[in-house]
Amino acid sequence: MDDLTRRSRNRRAESGSAVAFAFALALAAAPALAEPPAFAAREGLELVSAAAQAWSADAVLVYLENDEDLDGAGRATRWGYLFHSPSQARARAWSVRGGKLVAAENLDMRFDAPALGAGWLDSGAALAAAEAGGGERFRNDHRGRLLTMLLMRGALSEGDPDATTWTLVYGSPGAPSLFVVVDAATGRIQRTWRG
Repeated sequence: MDDLTRRSRNRRAESGSAVAFAFALALAAAPALAEPPAFAAREGLELVSAAAQAWSADAVLVYLENDEDLDGAGRATRWGYLFHSPSQARARAWSVRGGKLVAAENLDMRFDAPALGAGWLDSGAALAAAEAGGGERFRNDHRGRLLTMLLMRGALSEGDPDATTWTLVYGSPGAPSLFVVVDAATGRIQRTWRG
């Protein structure tokens, strides 16, 4: 092999190394794919309500729950919304993440679910009430955290079977869970229990 061929190969190898190095630097400098921002439960309602009305004109919201972890302000990066159509006697669930519908599914079970009451408190206000009503103490005493927030009508309400309530579930590895039921119209704590 002559000197000219050897120098040519070395230049190509150096050039390839330089390109690989520049590519590695560009990847390192690129921002990581960011997690979509967390949002309060009501923020996804307009989008999902439009989808529900396109599915069935008489669709009503009957249930709402966080689909991903909650932050300290009652926000999640994904919320699930369940609608019921009386005329179809069917239910359909949608999930919202990053300002988009990311899942939609018909539920095979048939049930007659009442619509949520109008004017319900958003997830942040419900969390503030639950924290004042025992949630904060549970978290501090048991190294617990908020696991679930769900909004529904009637099922867990004490006294008024038509009330729309938020139920917040706090968990801890060393203690029974804490359940806090908040009246979604007033923010009043209806009841708490451990289990």
